Amino acid sequence: MESRVRELRERRGWSQGELAERLDVSRQTINAIETGKYDPSLPLAFRIAKLFGQSIERIFLPDHA
Repeated sequence: MESRVRELRERRGWSQGELAERLDVSRQTINAIETGKYDPSLPLAFRIAKLFGQSIERIFLPDHA
């Protein structure tokens, strides 16, 4: 799954650590989401969407491989 998490995070000037703190997850989790190595749980995806004020569908995109 592709995500726009890095783009949205960088627009706000947040480090991975700052975003992780806001979401109550590890920085490694944010890195894994941003690099496509980890798909977040549904509750985490909802927290991310709420934090950025966007729908899940606008942040997480299916792979078109």
